Amino acid sequence: MERSLLTISAFWLGAALGSFANAAAMRTAAGRKWWGAERSVCDSCGKELSARDLIPVVSFIALGGRCRSCGAKIPLRHLTAEIAAAAVLSFAALRFGLSSAFFFSAAALPFAAFHTLTDIETGYIYDSWAIAMAAAGLLLRVPHGAAALADGAAGAAAGFASMCAIIAASRGKMGLGDAMLAAGIGAFMGLKMTFAALYLAFLAGGITVLPLLIAKKVTRRTAVPFGPFLCAGMLAAMFFGSTILTLFGFMPSWPWL
Repeated sequence: MERSLLTISAFWLGAALGSFANAAAMRTAAGRKWWGAERSVCDSCGKELSARDLIPVVSFIALGGRCRSCGAKIPLRHLTAEIAAAAVLSFAALRFGLSSAFFFSAAALPFAAFHTLTDIETGYIYDSWAIAMAAAGLLLRVPHGAAALADGAAGAAAGFASMCAIIAASRGKMGLGDAMLAAGIGAFMGLKMTFAALYLAFLAGGITVLPLLIAKKVTRRTAVPFGPFLCAGMLAAMFFGSTILTLFGFMPSWPWL
């Protein structure tokens, strides 16, 4: 019963985090502030949205996917971001229960959503968000002692250094923003789980891009944003990384035990 209530609560929390990340990503990509007095408006007519228009998932369904003022279609990306984030956090609730791993998942989720959306839309990883992600991951570890903090710092360093090496080998085909994002991921995941996240990220990238190469939808020179794959690798590692590490004879570290 408690796990069910947590899962339901996690769904709506995830939807809210997805809505926030989507709004922040759209405004950042457009060069607008996402904080302070900046208000949400209709993408078509610019009408300021009221609170009843901003309830994650519910408002989109209640409005039939159209603006209350002008009747224009609301871009599906709003609902998609909310549903995807809600599904991820619901799964985290089922997987971890009310534990440190769940809170780490919830804190990392808006960063993952933001970087995924902005990299797809603009091809750019925003350093300020990557740094904030690393800081958040480390701050969450502070109350749990020096060992937890050191593991996060080692993960951040390993993620950054690994991606820098790959960027150098790619001769500029990947940007430094990917390394900054990997540092943020490492702060949340810790040293061993960072390598699991990177492994899963490159696996996801290969599975996605290889069929596109075969179908000639992209070429070897086509710029493919890697941020979404890094974020997908992080989320996959949260849920399955401990199993992967165990198969290779490694013990996952807190909070991913």
